[in-house]
Amino acid sequence: MKRREFLISASWGLAAAWAGAKELSTALAAPNLPGKFRATDAVVLGKTGIRTSRLAMGTGTIGFGHHSNQSALGVQGLSRLLLNGYDRGLRFFDTAYGTHPHVAEALKHVPRDNVTVLTKSWSREPAAIRADLDRFRRELGTDHIDIFLMHCLSDADWTTRYRGVMDVLSEAKEKGIIRAHGCSCHTIGALRAAAQSSWVDVDLVRINPIGSHMDAEPETVLSVLRTMKAAGKGIVGMKILGQGDLSHRQDQALKYALSLGVLDAFTIGAESKGQQEDLIRRIAAA
Repeated sequence: MKRREFLISASWGLAAAWAGAKELSTALAAPNLPGKFRATDAVVLGKTGIRTSRLAMGTGTIGFGHHSNQSALGVQGLSRLLLNGYDRGLRFFDTAYGTHPHVAEALKHVPRDNVTVLTKSWSREPAAIRADLDRFRRELGTDHIDIFLMHCLSDADWTTRYRGVMDVLSEAKEKGIIRAHGCSCHTIGALRAAAQSSWVDVDLVRINPIGSHMDAEPETVLSVLRTMKAAGKGIVGMKILGQGDLSHRQDQALKYALSLGVLDAFTIGAESKGQQEDLIRRIAAA
């Protein structure tokens, strides 16, 4: 490459980097919050009537298969972490990646009705989801599950394609086996379908200010979430810290989530008591 071409290319690269840095800085600008928030605030998830804490204790940081950073703590280690959060006012257990036994151990030490338990299934067939309903309750050591989600949906037509699964979960809700059903989505098409579906009680949605591990850019996702909110769906945010991409900008990311006005609650996975307690302090400081 000739020197002049190199200088032109370098200047364009610097300009792009500057523009990207400016966009990131704008996204992370600390918004003015309408009031004070606490991780332990009692919130109601949409029209479900489920009352729980604003912060859910996630158990699936960097998860795959039946392993996550939280499951690596072992049954007793993760149970103690959940109970530490409970002692500080957190009432929302978000299970993931094989952590049912860990959550079950924690549930032995607290009044069951004081805790909201959310779980997820990848099953796409009616028989499989029925089996999951039975197996999950056995693994969790509980006769009912508060929130049961169809997990990681990507098809824009999922509300027709998986109608049989939805019907099984509707029946389970009528019988009191679960209190609410819904989904988590991994494409913008699936998310839009969830917003339009009257079947969805609760949606677990990926949202953060830089679009990390999300279905689309933040403003596009937010427009869908506003539709969900207007329909009375419970909205629980995840990927608030961009799966670690915003770990060095936690305060700005938390303020962003709190400022949106669409999230009833959000889930973040701590890996130690120190992280958990720091997170609780940061939300209060916001």
